[in-house]
Formats: sequence, structure tokens, C-alpha cells
Amino acid sequence: MGETITFEEFSKIDLRIGTIIEVNDFPKAHKPAYQLTIDFGSLGIKKSSAQITSLYSKTDLLERQIVANINFVEKQIANFKSQCLVVGAVEDAKVILLSPDEKVPNGTPIR
Repeated sequence: MGETITFEEFSKIDLRIGTIIEVNDFPKAHKPAYQLTIDFGSLGIKKSSAQITSLYSKTDLLERQIVANINFVEKQIANFKSQCLVVGAVEDAKVILLSPDEKVPNGTPIR
């Protein structure tokens, strides 16, 4: 278990639903990864790097809704700027993406 935080600290995390609209290989990444372009509706389009190649093909990901932290500090990864952090459950170093059971509008907050 991680460090205990307050509700105020947790409320700073802006988790939203987005739809993956583009998936590209990321050959310059140190570990196998994809470059994702994600539509967050009225909040705009953001890019993310995700090490999810062992469980997901590019076609599996296209048009898939996911959960991401959209107020994460932008991070330079090789020649790519990751603007949000896609979240998932981690088991044996594999990331299983979190997604809604039903389609919801892009940008919907997670509370």
C-alpha cells in the first residue's frame, strides 16, 4: 500500500475518460511502447506514451475508451512529449487498461 493522502490531495488528480483516436509504434522508447492520441472532448486532444504492447495491438486500442490523468506534468520521452498518463491495473509488469463498461462522453470526470 502506498502513502496515505488526504482527500484534498486526491482531488488534485484530474482523471477523465478519453477515446484513443490514433496509435503509433514508438521505436525510440527504451521499452516497447505505443504513442497514443486521445480525444478528451471539450478538453481537447492529448498525447501519451504507454507501455502496453504486450497485451494490446494497435487495432485493439483504436476507438477504445480509457481513463487518464490529464493534469499530469508533461514528460519528454525520447522525441515525444507525453501530455497525460493513461492508467491501468499492473500485474506481473503488464498494464491492464481501465475503461468504462458503457460508452460515456469524452472528458467525463472520474470521481
